[in-house]
Amino acid sequence: MSTIQAITIWAIPVLFAITLHEVAHGWAAKQFGDLTAQSLGRLSLNPIKHIDPIGTVVIPAVLIATTGFAFGWAKPVPVNFSLLNNPKKDMVWVAAAGPFANLVMTVFWAVILITFLSAANNNNQYAIFFVYMSMAGIFINLILMVLNLLPVPPLDGGRVLAGLVPDKFSNMLAKIEPYGLFIMFGLLFAGLLNALVFTPSILILFYIMSVLGIQPAEFIPHLEMILGSKN
Repeated sequence: MSTIQAITIWAIPVLFAITLHEVAHGWAAKQFGDLTAQSLGRLSLNPIKHIDPIGTVVIPAVLIATTGFAFGWAKPVPVNFSLLNNPKKDMVWVAAAGPFANLVMTVFWAVILITFLSAANNNNQYAIFFVYMSMAGIFINLILMVLNLLPVPPLDGGRVLAGLVPDKFSNMLAKIEPYGLFIMFGLLFAGLLNALVFTPSILILFYIMSVLGIQPAEFIPHLEMILGSKN
């Protein structure tokens, strides 16, 4: 698969995965009393409003060019937790809204996959394109969902955990938050992110396919193609 083909297939799934993830946080915050995201115009589905030059443009472009696979992040939607009706309790829902949005998008792309898979397996080129895009959509949303559910602040999972545990432990997590990025890089360089994120995402993907009644032989070739492991 050429770089242009990879960009065409991954661009829409990645943009909407990271955009809707962030919008979901802002929308949930609004429901619980924080209008910060709304006042800054960040409850828009326009991806341009959520673009982070590095995470939305540079990193995905480099990854597509070098691996054929795209990953990235959007500019975080601002949430003022002190403005929530019940900051600690409501923080759980606001944080969980992002991964839940990715789950919803996973279902959406699964519907697209089912719609075109049969025709794609009969070499219909039009259908193959949508199967590739839907597989990319399922994969990137599962990756974002699993990654963000890791209980490491400031990831969503860390905020959910902080909202569920007693204040003593919440305060401990708050102290860890400034080092969250370094923790993630440590996990990456130690090779643990693959086991914590990539492997669970693949297992969930296989489970979804089994629920849909799609046999491995029907989707694995398409998955290999979009991940660059099959030319």
